[in-house]
Amino acid sequence: MSPQTTNDEDLEVWIDQDLCTGDGICAQYAPEVFELDIDGLAYVKSEQDELLQTPGATTPVKLELLTDVVDSVKECPGECIHVRRVSDQVEVYGPEADN
Repeated sequence: MSPQTTNDEDLEVWIDQDLCTGDGICAQYAPEVFELDIDGLAYVKSEQDELLQTPGATTPVKLELLTDVVDSVKECPGECIHVRRVSDQVEVYGPEADN
């Protein structure tokens, strides 16, 4: 069975706030997924548009937003955005990815 068994590829994204520089580039690229909080750091948002402030909190990456999320990963000066497969927790985009 392939690790990508659904149309949405079962990807999730999280932000390491310890590395976040607060530039807000991620929120510009993908405001549906990322938001700056009053502490000046970026966080992911739930599918219900709630800010997830628990360290290591993840949110699913919808296929139609994948390009915007990947652009956020590439442009982030803090290199703090991580996108991984849900099935095996392997990072596919981000500082620990093999790409």
